[in-house]
Amino acid sequence: MIWVWISLGIIALLLALWPLAVHLHILRKYIPVVERIFQEKPLFILPFGKPVPDAEEVALATPDGLTLQACYLRTDKPRKGVLLFGLEFGSNKWACLPYCEFLREAGYDIFTFEMRGQGASPAQKGYEPLQWVTDFEMIDFQAAVAYLKSRPDRDPRGVGFFGLSKGASAGLMVAAQDDFIRCVVVDGAFAWLTTMLPYMKQWVLIYTNMPRIARHIPGWYLRIAARIGIRRIEKIRDCHYPYLESAMAKLAPRPLLMIHGGADTYIKPDMARALFDLAQEPKEFWLVEKAKHNQSIQIATDEYKKRVLEFFDRHLAGPVLPQAHGAVRPEALPAETAPR
Repeated sequence: MIWVWISLGIIALLLALWPLAVHLHILRKYIPVVERIFQEKPLFILPFGKPVPDAEEVALATPDGLTLQACYLRTDKPRKGVLLFGLEFGSNKWACLPYCEFLREAGYDIFTFEMRGQGASPAQKGYEPLQWVTDFEMIDFQAAVAYLKSRPDRDPRGVGFFGLSKGASAGLMVAAQDDFIRCVVVDGAFAWLTTMLPYMKQWVLIYTNMPRIARHIPGWYLRIAARIGIRRIEKIRDCHYPYLESAMAKLAPRPLLMIHGGADTYIKPDMARALFDLAQEPKEFWLVEKAKHNQSIQIATDEYKKRVLEFFDRHLAGPVLPQAHGAVRPEALPAETAPR
C-alpha cells in the first residue's frame, strides 16, 4: 500500500512541477526570440520632405539638455486653431506637409518637430531609437506642448493633436497627461502589448518546439511573458517603454478619431481595434480598406482630408465646451495672447 501512496506522491509532484518546467522552457527558448523581434526595425519607406520657405524654424529645448529641430507653419487664413503634428519614425519635419498642408490652407497653424535621433535632431548618447515609444520620446513631446503654451501667439483654448504611427502613439500618451491638447486624430497608432500579444500567440507555436502544449497556453500567461521580455529589453537598451494601453481611457472627455489601414501587415486592424476599445467616448474608428501602414491618405485622399478637417473644425475651431476640463479660458489671459 505504501508504494501506491509513494507513486501517487511522485505523480502529484511531477504534475506540480510540469507548469514550472514549461515556464522555464518558455524563458529559455521563447523570450529571447521575442526580445530579438521586438528590436528589429521595420522596412518602412521613410518620407523626407523639402523645406518650406515661409516656415518659422524652431530650436526646441528639452529638459534633459537636447535641442531638437522643429518648425512652425502659419496659416495665411484667419486662424481657427493650432495643431501639434507627431511624425512617423525616421522621417524629417518637412514630411508633415502631405498630411497637414490642407489643414494649413483651411486655417490651422501647424507645429512639428523631429524627436531625438531623428532627422536633424541630435542623438542621445547611449540611446538608439526604435519604432517603439520610450519615455525619451514622451519628454520630447512634453517639451513641444510646453513650447506651444509659451509662445506669445499661443491659442489660450489649447491645441489639437494629429499624429502618425510612432508619433501618434507618443502624442496619445502625452495627451492623456495634458488636457491642453483638446482633441486627437491618430493614424497607424500602436502600443507594445496590444501589438505583441497576437504575434506571440503565433510565435509560441513556431519557436518553442512544443506546439501541442503551446496551443493551450492562456492569454494571461503570454501577457506575463511579454512583460518579462520588455523588462529585459529595457535593461539592454537602458530605457523604459511606457504602457499606452492604460493611458487610453484618460483621453475622455476629449474626442478621439483613430484611423487605420485595413491592409496594414505590421499593425494589423485587430491590434488597432484592441487599442481603440480601451478609449472612452467620444471616439470614432475609421478603417481604410486596402490601405497599408501609413498609406490611408494615399488610398482615400479626399475622404481622409474631409474627415480630418471636419473633426478639427468641430472639436477645435469652436469655443471650449464646459466638459473640456483644463483648457484655459480666453478671458483669463492678457489680450495680446488671444487667438488671431
